[in-house]
This record gives sequence, structure tokens and C-alpha cells, in this order.
Amino acid sequence: MALIRDLPCDAALDVLRFNKRRASGMIANVLKSAMANADEQEAEMDRLFVATARVDGGPYQRRWRPKDRGRAHPIAKRTSHLVIEVAEG
Repeated sequence: MALIRDLPCDAALDVLRFNKRRASGMIANVLKSAMANADEQEAEMDRLFVATARVDGGPYQRRWRPKDRGRAHPIAKRTSHLVIEVAEG
């Protein structure tokens, strides 16, 4: 997320489009949503930049994996919250 922080929104979308990481598509969707919300609040789209971009831990599901001799080991299926704030600058 530090890759797009403090960049103009158009440049941040270009960076995410050419990034090979799996999460870049999801981050781009959240950024587009934040830009659409700013447009609804009548912000100037040419002056928008990424003010805050972070990933917070979300809730996780507890599951059990069967192991040998009738035992079970816990598995944590983790989730996350993507937080992107845009501002005019």
C-alpha cells in the first residue's frame, strides 16, 4: 500500500494496473470506489490523491484440520479490510 500512498489517483491506478501482485486488482477496485464516492461529494477529480492506504486485519474463521491418530490442529482463515482515503490537494 505504500506503493500508491501520496500519489495522484490516476497515477496510482496506472501503478496498480502494471503491478504483478495478486492483491493489486482488489486494491484498484477499492481505489475506484473511493474515487466514485469523492465524485458524488462533488470533489474535483483532477486534484484527487491517495491520502491514506492501509490494510487492517479483519475477522478470521477458526477451522480444524484432521491429523494423525485422531487429533486435530487449528487453522485460522484470515481476512482483511482495505482502507483507502482520497483527498483534494
